[in-house]
Amino acid sequence: MSLSTVVRTERGLTIAGTRITLYQIMDFLKAECSVEEILTCFRLTIRQMTDVLKYIETHHEETESEYRQVLALAEANRLYWEERNRERFEKISRMPPKPEYAELWKKLQAWKTQLCPSG
Repeated sequence: MSLSTVVRTERGLTIAGTRITLYQIMDFLKAECSVEEILTCFRLTIRQMTDVLKYIETHHEETESEYRQVLALAEANRLYWEERNRERFEKISRMPPKPEYAELWKKLQAWKTQLCPSG
């Protein structure tokens, strides 16, 4: 295994010379994608893929732990932005339409009433 294929950067474990993290590769592996699909999607060489798979196998506990941390952080970020956007979208939905769109807005509301009389 080439020791320089997998390196630690500020992004975590990555494939040297790329912005591809091992966690991205692990997403595909956990989704049961084939090695060929991963090679094609990330444009990796067979050597890079072989080294990554060996690294993950050799450092299984470490990579799994970091992968779980990355997933937890991604979920926390998703929830944060979902809540932040919900508040913003609610605020926007309460705003009256711009004057230049008033007539179009009336037509849209009438059309929605025809399609969904109960809503």
